[in-house]
Amino acid sequence: MLSSPIVLGSDPKVNPRLAAAIANARKEKAGFPKSSIESAIARGQGVSGNGSPLENVTLEALLPQAVAFVIDCQTDNKTRCLQELRLLVKSHGGTVTSTAYLFEKRGRLVFEKAEKAVDDILEVIVEADVHDMETDESGNVLVFTHPSDTVMTGAKISERTGIRMHSSNIIYHPIEDTRVPIDTKASVEALTAFITDIQQESAVQGIYFNAAQGKVGDQEWVGLQNSIDGSGNSL
Repeated sequence: MLSSPIVLGSDPKVNPRLAAAIANARKEKAGFPKSSIESAIARGQGVSGNGSPLENVTLEALLPQAVAFVIDCQTDNKTRCLQELRLLVKSHGGTVTSTAYLFEKRGRLVFEKAEKAVDDILEVIVEADVHDMETDESGNVLVFTHPSDTVMTGAKISERTGIRMHSSNIIYHPIEDTRVPIDTKASVEALTAFITDIQQESAVQGIYFNAAQGKVGDQEWVGLQNSIDGSGNSL
């Protein structure tokens, strides 16, 4: 929901993406509290629920199995936020250290499943000078571009193809040859436990890591993917 007010404003009456995000939140989680929606809109505008300005904070960490994490936050108390995250990392056997060099920043655009075939819109996407494109299990089209081109590219593709953009954000994408294979169920459980604890921190807006499926079974791997995808973050 955060990217919607950032791009088009905080009034759902004139921001269709924000209106859709609010509707989806209520649909996916019955009784989604109004206070949580208002807080998310405020964060999208760079302020906390009480109107205090928010700072962007990034924590880099290395967890057991040498899995690298980058955690993006928005907070009105940088010192407290970092202290709490460092304690969580330590409690899970990790170390706070530089890991961002194992990732590259990308703009990620998610377009809703289109009636047109992917081939029909590929030409427009290529003209938009994107890094990569793929489709997810739901048929949504994911487009990756340079961070500074994210908003412009999203608008161009939507205008040229008529496909509705579901979301846009800046992510940390793991460099392929730095990915760490996960081979055991125990490793999956440890990573899932860490991700779950991190997600409890209200300041956390994005969680990125460089794990890859090794010898671990498909069921366990999908479970790990779901633990991070469910919060709108990225592998």
